[in-house]
Amino acid sequence: IASGLKEALNQGIGNGVNELIKVDGYFGNQAIKLLLPPEAQKVQDLIVKNIPQGQKLVDEAVLKMNRAAEDAANEAKPIFVDAITSMTISDAKNILFGSENAATNYLKEKTLQKLTQAYAPKINASLSKVGATQAWQAITTPYNKLANSPAGALVNVRQPINSDLGAYTTQKALDGLFWRIAQEEQKIRNTPLA
Repeated sequence: IASGLKEALNQGIGNGVNELIKVDGYFGNQAIKLLLPPEAQKVQDLIVKNIPQGQKLVDEAVLKMNRAAEDAANEAKPIFVDAITSMTISDAKNILFGSENAATNYLKEKTLQKLTQAYAPKINASLSKVGATQAWQAITTPYNKLANSPAGALVNVRQPINSDLGAYTTQKALDGLFWRIAQEEQKIRNTPLA
């Protein structure tokens, strides 16, 4: 049973990760597409309304975030395989007879820290290479100065926003990865051929 479960999980992970590393693996999937942080909505609105081709700048930033996530997804498969290989019979039993997302939860528990460590440098390098990190800091630095000043209160800009685009992108990329793994787990549980 444990061997069969390991094989099924390896297959599911392979399918899930292979989908994410393709061009538009994240960007083309509305369920996991990375968008700018919610707290950046005011900044986004200001850019779109007040900067020529502002929407194009925002769209380009979103595209670059998703490309960085697709690039980083290459790091996931060996980390997942290691977690599956080290699975005990007790782990396999808990997954087999556990909740509908027991395998996803197991993998998240066993891999999240390693995945974060593997994804973060790759995402930061990718975002930096394409200029997204610098562009984000160029946007957030003046905005945060305004938000922290008395003038910000006058124009109803009070909440600074996180200027660490890499950390945000890494978290959202991993959220998307585990969402995709959960989809594969559902296929395995509900479709014997999967």
